[in-house]
Amino acid sequence: MPGSIADVGWHLLPPALVGCAAVMLAVWLVAVARKDATPVDIAWAANLGLLAVFYAACASGDPARRVLVGVLGGLWAVRLAGWLAWHRVGRNRPEDARYAALRRSWGGRADRNFFWFFQAQGLLDVLLSLPFLLAASNAASGLSAVEILGAAVAAGSICGETVADLQLDRFKRRPDARGRTCRDGLWRLSRHPNYFFEWTYWVGVALVAWNAPLGWVGVASPAVMLYLLWNVTGIPAAEAQAVKSRGADYLDYQARTSAFVPWFPRNPR
Repeated sequence: MPGSIADVGWHLLPPALVGCAAVMLAVWLVAVARKDATPVDIAWAANLGLLAVFYAACASGDPARRVLVGVLGGLWAVRLAGWLAWHRVGRNRPEDARYAALRRSWGGRADRNFFWFFQAQGLLDVLLSLPFLLAASNAASGLSAVEILGAAVAAGSICGETVADLQLDRFKRRPDARGRTCRDGLWRLSRHPNYFFEWTYWVGVALVAWNAPLGWVGVASPAVMLYLLWNVTGIPAAEAQAVKSRGADYLDYQARTSAFVPWFPRNPR
């Protein structure tokens, strides 16, 4: 029957896996040639947008919902991949500090290890894309209140992350920014507003998928994203680098400012 678990587009997962693996292989070859693994972040974001559009085009759900999936996934990917390309590759910057550190620690095994790291990023793309697939496979007519709320949260999160990135970029361009911490705008309320809005985007996407058959599986995406941001590639690495480069100023910022959720600063100066 329409709307059953059997209608979820599981047949789209094998080509999604193969496509992400192929993209990451191509990017790995570029990284080996350039001795710079930074482009993997751009490919990771682009893959998710491509998967959303792929599911929107090929799944069997309600057409309006499929369009919503393609738009939400595509806009997020274009914004993030474009921003990363301009700020990490387009300006001929050196390899991202995280990957440079891995390259040093891996030594002669770096190229091999980065191959598997890139492939793991492709697999992560497919895992995170599950809410897109579930929502695009939902045959129910019309959008529910939960789905509309989810779309609003996702769209607002894209805007919030864009504002945070622009505020930080504007601060970095100031002549007195060297060695200082940005406390402008959203950065006064959170040490990582960009990460916060990245997480709430996936909360919104999970809500869009909630009413689909097996829609609860979509909760895995914001859960995995929160774990990665809080424990792996997000806050720990960013804070360690900030303390190293900004010292006492950043320690003071840590003491006064919420780590993640935007909130009023403690003892503001």
